[in-house]
Amino acid sequence: MILTVSLRGALARWSGAALLGLAALNASAAELTVSAAASLTNAFKELAPLFEAEHPGTKVQLNFGASGALLQQIAKGAPADVFASADQETMDQAEAQGLVKKAERRNFVSNALVVIVPAGAPATPRLLDELAKPAYGRIAIGQPASVPVGRYTKGVLEKAGLWQAIEPKMIGAQNVRQALDYVTRGEVDAGFVYATDAALVVDKVKVALIVPTELPILYPIAPVAGSANAELARAFAGFVVSPTAQAMLAKYGFGKP
Repeated sequence: MILTVSLRGALARWSGAALLGLAALNASAAELTVSAAASLTNAFKELAPLFEAEHPGTKVQLNFGASGALLQQIAKGAPADVFASADQETMDQAEAQGLVKKAERRNFVSNALVVIVPAGAPATPRLLDELAKPAYGRIAIGQPASVPVGRYTKGVLEKAGLWQAIEPKMIGAQNVRQALDYVTRGEVDAGFVYATDAALVVDKVKVALIVPTELPILYPIAPVAGSANAELARAFAGFVVSPTAQAMLAKYGFGKP
């Protein structure tokens, strides 16, 4: 009888301790949602586990898309703790709407604009104005209104006096990865993407031109104002400029800011 009571007491104490342990674990666990430009997909998928390892109990949820579309999601109240854009203009809009703070944004990588063609393409443009020729009847370009790579492309083509000739050939993409897919599948004759995207499929596309942009392509990152995990969000924004993260980003072709 005494043994039975003792055993029951031990089990009760063990169960209570286990429940307290689970409660403590749940209390310490944190989920960090990072909304990032589509061109960061591969790099951030490798960075997330590294950040989680440095912050035990943290789970990083990644949400990728065109920078403009991500901004709209955040503005409408979608969960987000960190915002990483592929251009300054979108982050400027986020700042103007009070979604991020100027003092907390920073540039963390750079990129380059390139023209690509399918690997088996019969022709490869050597100059930008060749894209106006009939040989290039379909050209993948991100939607300039919401996709930074499309905005960079339109700016370059307008400055070169080529936008009116090329716009009718534009096959609009919802983000840079969709533009890349159009080219890899041979559905278009050429496309404008970032150098880092082209580097992911060197067996399927050829880089025809590196296109200088009027403004450097710099990616800013910032904690989202009002984040429930503000301290952790600031930690992630700081993490991406650490030597460890910068080495991983360089692996995917991103340059220093």
